[in-house]
Amino acid sequence: MNTPLNIQHGHLNFQPRLIGKEKACFRLMKLFPQFVFDIAKLEGSPYTFPQVQTLLEGITIGGKRLEDQQLILNQRDSLQRLLRLVKKYKFMITKDIFCQLHELVVYEEALTWGKFRDGSVSIAGTDYSPPESMQLDHIFGEIVNYLQTIQNPLESAMLFFLMGSLAQFFFDGNKRTSRLMMNGLLLSSGIDAISIPAKKKLAFNKKMLAFYNTRNANDLLKFLCSIAGYRIKKYKNNYINGEWLMVNVTTQP
Repeated sequence: MNTPLNIQHGHLNFQPRLIGKEKACFRLMKLFPQFVFDIAKLEGSPYTFPQVQTLLEGITIGGKRLEDQQLILNQRDSLQRLLRLVKKYKFMITKDIFCQLHELVVYEEALTWGKFRDGSVSIAGTDYSPPESMQLDHIFGEIVNYLQTIQNPLESAMLFFLMGSLAQFFFDGNKRTSRLMMNGLLLSSGIDAISIPAKKKLAFNKKMLAFYNTRNANDLLKFLCSIAGYRIKKYKNNYINGEWLMVNVTTQP
């Protein structure tokens, strides 16, 4: 089966740690300020972690631009919505849920929010050209159908993030919203959510640019696995029978 957007990727040859949906959601709530801080920092937020904590407690930080404050509040609201959807068994990979989350992620930040783009976009630093807007509904359907063929829930979730980022369904907020969808899949499967640490911003950005240019997802899959706490003992790409394979991946003890 051809992959959506002609992405090349390997398959994880291990099963992720399953801790249960309730515990996974609880652990995310305990780390809620850290998740919001990491997301905002990847977007260039000037807020420090203590300032994020303070704002989440309802206290405005003096001397900060309104748009910087809005960025923090948007990530709070979208993450809270995701948790409610998962806890109520209402999270699904649908266009409606995707757009619901996007509306909160970039509220009053982007050109439009809560709907697929109706114009062209580009990605700075790469020659990659995202699909035309009239193709987006079809591509989303292809992604949903393809992920149903992936048995490993960790792999499936990570692939949605990568495919959503590559397709650029929205004018802005694509990586943020696609990561939320990834975490919705993980939490619903009883797997810990993944946050890309602020200190990994440079490495993450470099790997994303390489992914846009090559459409080979293996290096990013490895990167995301390491962030999620899985140790990669050996890693190589083999092209066998038309399929990329990721081999010798082991979990942390």
